[in-house]
Amino acid sequence: MLPATRALSHFGHSTLITLDGLGRFAIFSLAALRIAVFEPMSWLRWSNLAPQLYSVGAASVLVVAITGAFIGMILALEGYDQFAALGQEQQMGGVINAAVTKQIGPVLAAVMLAGRVGGSLAAELGSMRVTEQLDAMRAMAADPIRTLVVPRVVACVLMTPLLTIYSDVVGSLGAWAIVTGYFGVTNADYWHYTAQFVSSWDPMTGVLKSIAFGLAIALISCYKGFTCSGGASGVGRASTESFVASFLAIIVINLVLAQFLGTVQRLLDPDSMKTLIS
Repeated sequence: MLPATRALSHFGHSTLITLDGLGRFAIFSLAALRIAVFEPMSWLRWSNLAPQLYSVGAASVLVVAITGAFIGMILALEGYDQFAALGQEQQMGGVINAAVTKQIGPVLAAVMLAGRVGGSLAAELGSMRVTEQLDAMRAMAADPIRTLVVPRVVACVLMTPLLTIYSDVVGSLGAWAIVTGYFGVTNADYWHYTAQFVSSWDPMTGVLKSIAFGLAIALISCYKGFTCSGGASGVGRASTESFVASFLAIIVINLVLAQFLGTVQRLLDPDSMKTLIS
């Protein structure tokens, strides 16, 4: 076989495998969402949901707090010289908090969850897959998606926005500690410019993004766990792949929603509309 023909054959084979995987993931996701939305009484039990809410939410508070606080402080430390050179160091709080609430807070919280929660979900379900526990559930007429996947997806969708808000608050306080305590900007200036730069739409933008992030992380991680094979090495590979795929999904979703929500904001803001018309 000629090298060009071999390369074309390999490309076609890889493309077919990728499309097959995307189709299987779409079927898996639609099945989980259908059960979650249209059959809530089949899975909505506190005994099923509470452990997942704790695992996703309460167990992630510390890592999200540390990440948010240090990111806020780093932004303040790195940005002060540029603001001071322009004589605008009083406005640092507004710029930092606008960036944190709209972009950095939601993305970093989601990345932390993708690493901590997503990897755990993939490993847990992957272990059940390779030990044939999922097949045993099907043999007993129990739907693993309804029993195992849906509560985890709902927990991620509910807790990711709360953790994002928490990350935003902690990041803002971290920046405040550096800007006011280390660089000497007054509290009044910090919070005054924060109120000017951060509108009510900005935190809402971050929360809407975080809902999409949580849904993507849960579906990808559960799917990787459900489809892994190859014993212990397969479980480890599924955990790694779930984080990589979740991270890429977070970046793509953030790009799409940033453009979409920015357009919506301009359409809803009368001043922005006047600017566009003029």
